Order: sequence, then C-alpha cells, then structure tokens
Amino acid sequence: MKTKIVLWGENEKDEKILLGIQLLDSLNVIRIHVTPEAEATEVFYNQMMNQWREGQEVSMPESTQVIDRPLSMTEGLLPDNIKTQRQDVLARAKTEWHFVILSSKLYEAYADEVAQIKERVSELTEFDEGIWEEMKSFWKKVQNQVQEKNLFREHATELRSKTNELFDSLKSLKRAMNDEFEKLSKGNFDQYIAKLDDVEARIEKGLGLQPIFNELKNIQGDFKSVKFTRKHHNDIWKRIDGAFKKVKEKRFGGKAGGNHNPVNRLTRRFEGLMGAIGKMEQSINRDIKDKQFQIKRIDTTDGQLELQIRQAKMAMIEERIKSKQVKLDDMLKTRGELEGKIESEKKRAEAREAKQAKAKEVKKAKDSIKKDIAKEIEGRNADLKTDEQKLQKAAEAIKASKSSKKKPAKAVVPPVPVEVKAEESVEAKVEEVTEQVVEAKTEAVKTEVVTPEAPTEQPSTAVVEETKEAVSEEPASEEIASEAIVEKPAKVVEEKTEADVSEVVEAVVPEPIKKPATEPVSEVASEIEAVAYGEEE
Repeated sequence: MKTKIVLWGENEKDEKILLGIQLLDSLNVIRIHVTPEAEATEVFYNQMMNQWREGQEVSMPESTQVIDRPLSMTEGLLPDNIKTQRQDVLARAKTEWHFVILSSKLYEAYADEVAQIKERVSELTEFDEGIWEEMKSFWKKVQNQVQEKNLFREHATELRSKTNELFDSLKSLKRAMNDEFEKLSKGNFDQYIAKLDDVEARIEKGLGLQPIFNELKNIQGDFKSVKFTRKHHNDIWKRIDGAFKKVKEKRFGGKAGGNHNPVNRLTRRFEGLMGAIGKMEQSINRDIKDKQFQIKRIDTTDGQLELQIRQAKMAMIEERIKSKQVKLDDMLKTRGELEGKIESEKKRAEAREAKQAKAKEVKKAKDSIKKDIAKEIEGRNADLKTDEQKLQKAAEAIKASKSSKKKPAKAVVPPVPVEVKAEESVEAKVEEVTEQVVEAKTEAVKTEVVTPEAPTEQPSTAVVEETKEAVSEEPASEEIASEAIVEKPAKVVEEKTEADVSEVVEAVVPEPIKKPATEPVSEVASEIEAVAYGEEE
C-alpha cells in the first residue's frame, strides 16, 4: 500500500504546482511538498514519480514549500488554498492511510506486549508453564490478525521473529526442566524397581502371599502420587500388574486370570460380594440378638456392678454393630456399582456379538458374491474356449480347402508298356494332343457355366491359347471367388476328357501298341488330366 502520491494542483492564485504528499504513520501526520511549476522540470517530475514514491531520497528545489497536516477523517488531505482535479486519488489515499495508521497502532500494541513478555522471560531461571501458555495465546491472536489482513506483511514478519526468539528461550528452559525431571524420574524408577524385584523374589520362594499382596497394594497406592516420565510410568505399571498376577497364580493356581471375559469376571466378583454381604448380615443379626439379651438381663440384675458390666457389654455390642453396619453399607454400595457395570458389560458384549455377527454375514455375502462371479467367469471362459475351438476348426478347414484347390497334388503317370520301338514318340504325341483337348474342353465348360447361351462348339486353337493365357494371368484373389464356379464343371471336364482322350488314343496309337497296356485308358486319361490341371494352376 503506497504512502506517497505525486500529482499536479493549483494554488489560490491558480498557478500550477507539483504536489508530493507523504504519510508519516508514526506521527499520524501528512507532509505535503509544494513545488512551483517553474521549478518542476521534467527530470524532477520523473524523479518524484519513479524514485521518491518508491522510498528513495530526492533533493527538493529550494522553492519547495513543506506543509504538515494531521490526518483526519473529517478533513481533507490538502489545505483549502490548494486545489487538484484528482479528488478520487485523494479520497482513496485518505481511506487507505487511515487504515495504515490503525494497523501501525495495532502493530505497536503487539510489539509492546512482546517486549513485556521478553523482559519477563529474561528474568526466568526455570521453565514457566504460565508464560508458555501466554505466548501461545499471544501468537494465536497475531495469526488471526494476519489472516484477516489487519497487519502488514513486514509487521507480521517482525512479530514472528520476536515471538520465535521468545519461544526458543522458553524451549531451552523447558529442555533443562525435562532433563531434571528425567533424572528425578530415573531415581524414583530405580527405587520402585528394587522394591518390585524384592517382592517378585519372595513370590518365587513361596513366602506369605497375603502380606505380599498387601504390600503390592501399598506400592500401587504410593506409585500413583510419584512423578514419572511416561516411559518409566508404563514400565513400573506393567511390573506391578505382573506381580499381582503372579500372586494370584500362586494362590489360586492356573485358573487365575484364565478367563478374561469382563462379564464373567464381574459376575464372579458380584457372587463373592453377595456371599460376604450375607455373612455380614448374619453377624449383625447375632450382635442384635446379643444386645437384646443383655437388655433383658439388665432388668433382672442383682447389683450395681453387674448392671455396669451389662451396660459395658451393650456398649461393645453397639460399637460392633456400628462398625459392621458401615462395612455392610459399603458392600451394598459396591453391589449397586457392580450391578451397573455388569449391565453395561452385557450391553457391550451384545453389541460386540451383533457386530461380529454382522461382520460374518457381510463376509459370507462377499464370499457368495465372489463364488458367483468366479462361476460366471468360468462359464464365460468355457464358452470362449468352445468358440475358439470352433473358429480354429473353421480356419483349418478353410485353409485346407484353399490349399487343396490352389495346389492339388500332382499324380504320377505310370509309363504305358508297349512292344514297339516307337513308344516314346507315341507318348509324346498323345500328351500333346491330350493337353490340347483338355484345355479346349475346360474352357468350353467354363464358358457354358458363366454364359449358358454361348455355343458349345469346340473353340479354335487361337482362342484356346488366349483363354489359357487369361486364365494363367488371373490374380490369386479371383481364384477364391471362382471356386464355386469351377467346382461344378470339374466333374464334367473329367467325363468329357476321358471320352475324348480315348478317341485320340484310338486315332493316333496303332493297334499293336494299345493291346498290351496294363491300365485302362480312362485311368491314364484321368491322371493326365490331373497333371494338366496342376500345371495350369
């Protein structure tokens, strides 16, 4: 928040002047530097705007007039003889500077409080818990003002630094006190450990358990009033509790401490108390009867001495009755407390059982849901496995079908035995003619399937060659599409080719060569056809 502003104004003679207005928050005063226009050069104006407003020193001209005015919410910042057109800037500065004054006063109050606490801390020779709590409340108060932005950052930083110094001083005193307390606690700890070691040794030897039990009760009572550190306190308490358990085990055997159910333990205690109450009531009733007997005997006494004896006995009986009645009242009070504890423990036990039953039901429901989810996952996995097997079989079938149709196995044509010397030339000629017939018939059948209206005459040799080249140049992708078309005419080609090859063989091969053939010509023609198809593919 700026505490200096620079603006142009006019005096009572309407002469232009440069105004440098400054807030002196420590004095609650506004200081106005009035410089005539003739002295307010461009360099001086820039110095005022860029340096003086930012807190740097700037040399003022000799003609500069200084006016001090108190900051007031009812009066303006400027005197009546000075005017300016920037009244909005003055109004905003007036409200802001009033807040600055109040915030500075708040800081000064806190600084004085810190100084007073510092003086008290410097006089301390040991840690003072009261001053520590006072410092905590003071710093909490400062933090609230900082959060509400009622203190400036530099003021809050300075207060924090002073407060931290005081806390450090108090912490050093506290550490010294803790060290002293640690030594005191260590001495008390060693004393009680020695006592407990002696008691435990006597317990192990099996000495009088009742006196030991009473001694442990006394140790426990004194222990509560002795100062220990938290660690020493816990260690001693565990040793005392362990010693009590050992005494009970020696007195009652292994049954002592076997059942840790609070309801059962309180019930046993209640039952024992009821037995003691019954015995006490019986004892009081006996004393009352003795008292009544003595009253009757007093009426029939023979002498003064006997009367005094009877009266003394009655006084003794009355004292016994009073003492026993006090104990009985205490027992009855304890009985009421035990009844309340037993009832509360039963409710807690019921709540625990209900909680455990609910937890079991929740766990059972979770297990059931997990099993259902596992079964569903197994079923889905089985379905996926079945579908996967089906897909695999289908893929294998498609692959086998493609491989069988794309690359059929080449049949080996066994040689045809002949008895003439021109066997090789005849076979070559038969193959050549057979290949031409097969190609021609194949193309004719394909043409019939694709275009049924086409003529069925045997095509010329040129047409056969063109068709062969076109078939051999077809892409592999069209073979799959044409499988359905070629599959049907394959049988037709086989039947026609067999008849045509027979005719060719009869025309070309002489009669002596045909007779000694060991295989039918139809089978040879089929094998030749298979070879022909394989070579075309």
